[in-house]
Amino acid sequence: MSNTNNGSESQGSQRSSRSPQSSRKSQNPQKSHDSQDSQQRQQSQQSHESQESRRPRPMEVLREARAQLAELTGMTAETVSSFERTEEGWSLEVEVLELERVPDTMSLMGSYQVELDSEGQLTGYRRVRRYERGRADSRGGR
Repeated sequence: MSNTNNGSESQGSQRSSRSPQSSRKSQNPQKSHDSQDSQQRQQSQQSHESQESRRPRPMEVLREARAQLAELTGMTAETVSSFERTEEGWSLEVEVLELERVPDTMSLMGSYQVELDSEGQLTGYRRVRRYERGRADSRGGR
C-alpha cells in the first residue's frame, strides 16, 4: 500500500513538475507554428515569383506550338519557318502538311500564323497561304 501512495505521490510530483514545462511547451508550439506559417508563406511567394519569372525557352515554345497546332487541326506540323517574340508572347509561322499526294512534291502545304501567350500556350492561328510542296514561291520572300 505504501507503494501505491508513493506511486501517487510520485505521479503528483511528476504532474506538478510537468505543468511548468507543459506551459512552456504550449508557448513554444505557437512560436514554432508562427515561424512555420511564415516560412510557408515565404516559400509560396518565392515559388509564385519563380513561376512568373519562368518563361519557356524558345525550343520549348517551338515544340509546344507544333504539338498544339497539330492537335487542334489534326494535320502534321512539319516545320517552323519564322519565329519571334512579341509583347504578348510569341508569333510563329508553321508549315503544315494539309493533303498528302503522290509524288510528294504535289502534296498541299499550308502556312499558318500561330500566336502564343508568354507561357507558350496557343491563343490563335490562321492559315495565311496554301501551296504545293514542289512549287517555288513567286512572291520571293515566302
